Amino acid sequence: MAAPEALNIAHEFVSRPAQAHPQKPAILGVERRLTYAELESEMNRVAQALRDYGCQPRERVLLALPDSPGFIASFFGAAKIGALPVPVNSFARASDYRHYLSDSGARFAIIHATSWDEFRPSLYNSAVEFAVVLGSRGWLPASGAKAAIRWEDWLPRHAAEIPAYPTAPSDPAFLLYTSGSGGLPRAAVHRHESMVATSKYYAQGVLGLRPEDITFSVSKLFFAYGLGNGMYFPLSVGAATVLLPERPTADLIAAAVAKFHPTVFFSVPTFYAALLRETESGRSVHSSSVRLAVSAGESLPAEIFTRFRARFGIDILDGLGSTEMLHIYLSPRPGSVRPGSCGVPVPAYRVRLLDESEREVPDGEIGNLWVSGPSRFSEYWNAPEITRTRSSGDWYLTGDKLRRGPDGSYSYCGRADDMMKVSGMWVSPADVENALLAHPAVAECAVVGHFDSVGLTRPVAFIVLRAGVQQPGGGLDSEISAWLRTRLVSYKCPQEFRFVRELPKTSTGKIKRFLLRAP
Repeated sequence: MAAPEALNIAHEFVSRPAQAHPQKPAILGVERRLTYAELESEMNRVAQALRDYGCQPRERVLLALPDSPGFIASFFGAAKIGALPVPVNSFARASDYRHYLSDSGARFAIIHATSWDEFRPSLYNSAVEFAVVLGSRGWLPASGAKAAIRWEDWLPRHAAEIPAYPTAPSDPAFLLYTSGSGGLPRAAVHRHESMVATSKYYAQGVLGLRPEDITFSVSKLFFAYGLGNGMYFPLSVGAATVLLPERPTADLIAAAVAKFHPTVFFSVPTFYAALLRETESGRSVHSSSVRLAVSAGESLPAEIFTRFRARFGIDILDGLGSTEMLHIYLSPRPGSVRPGSCGVPVPAYRVRLLDESEREVPDGEIGNLWVSGPSRFSEYWNAPEITRTRSSGDWYLTGDKLRRGPDGSYSYCGRADDMMKVSGMWVSPADVENALLAHPAVAECAVVGHFDSVGLTRPVAFIVLRAGVQQPGGGLDSEISAWLRTRLVSYKCPQEFRFVRELPKTSTGKIKRFLLRAP
C-alpha cells in the first residue's frame, strides 16, 4: 500500500469525511446524535484545549471514558496535535488505573465522572498534572494534590480550524493496552498507518463496509476490537456508529438493535451466547436489519455458531485478531463460513504455523501462530525485552495455537499456555469446550489443565449451568462425563467437573483462564 508523505488519523477519519458529507450522521446513541461536521467541531475543541494547556506531540493523553462522542472527540483531538491517546477501561479499578498511569507516564487525563472515585487515588505519585472530568453535572470532584477541571469549563466554546500535526504514516499514533487475560496489561504502540490498513483490508476488503451501514459493537472502544468496530471502521467509509455508554447486558443489546437497526453487528462469543439464552427464555430479539455478524476476542464455539444461525438465520464471521495487530487478520468471507473455523488470512496479511523449533508444521497438526501485516504494532511501551521475545523481523508471535486444514483455512485450538499435554498428546481446550456446550445443561464452560499429586496434567472443566438446571447433587457430573466420552477420545475428557455461578472474565469478555488454573 503506497503511503502519503504525511498522514494523521484525525484528518483521515474525521476531517476528510466531514468535508465530504458534513451533515451525514456519524454517531447515533442514547446520549447524543452527531453529524460529521459536529464531530469535527468537537474534535477541534479538544485539540485546541489540549494545546492551550501545554500538551506536546508524543505526550500521552490517558482516556477513561465510556463509548460516547466525548471519547471519539478526545481520541482524535489528541492525535490531531501529534499527542498519543491512551484509551483504558472506564470500568477499571484503582489498581488498574495506577498501572496505566505509571506505565504510560501520561501528563494529561480525560475521565468520566462515573470513573472518578476509582481513578482519583491513582493520581497521587503519578505524572498527571491535571485531569478533565466529563459528565460531572455541575460538580467538581475533589482531586487532592492534582488539579481537576470540568469538561464544560475546559473546552473552548468554539475552535478555529486547527491544522493536523504533520505526522508520518510510521509515526506513533496511539497506545492500546492488552486485555490482561494472561496477567498484567501491556501497551502496544500503533502507527498512524495502522488504522488505515485495517480499514482498507478488513473493514472494506472483507466485510464490504459501505456508507449506508450502521455499525454496532458490543465490545467497547477501549478494546482494540471495539475501537475499529465502533469508531474508525464506520468513519473510514462515512457510515454511522451506535454508541452505548453502559456496561453491556443482553437486555441493553437487544433494545439497541431494535431501536437503531444496525446492519453490521460486532460482539464476542459470551454475548452471542447471552442473546441465545434471552431468546430461549422467550425474549424477542429483532435482527432483521443485520446483514453481517462478527465475532472475535475469543474463539466462537461451533455449537453457538450453529444455534445462532438456526435461530436468526445469520452466519457469524468468527475472526482472529489481537491488540498487537490492532484488529482481525484471519477471517472467513461472507458466504463461505464454516462452524469452528476462523477462515483464511485477511488480504495483505501472512500467517505461518511453527513448532517449538520454529519449523513449519504440516496440515492437521497444531502449531504456534506467527503473523505479519501492515498493522503490526511497533513495540510494547517501556518493554523492549518483551518486544524482542515476541517479534522476529516483520513477524509477531501471537501466543495462539492453531491448525491448518487441507483447504487452507485455520482452526483455533487455544492459547499456548492453555494447551494441555495429556498422556503425551496435545489437548485443545476449544475442542473439549465445544463438545461440552452441546450438552443441554451447559450454558458456559472453560477447560484448563491442573497438575495432580504426581505432577501430571489432568483436564478440569468449569461449568455454568443453564437457567433452571439444578446444581449437581444427583450425579450430573457423572452424566456429563459419560455423555462426553461418546463424543471425545478418552484422554481429552475432563477428569473433574466444577460447577460455578459464573466464569471470571476481563471487561472485554475473555475468560481469565490463569485464575482457573490457579491451585
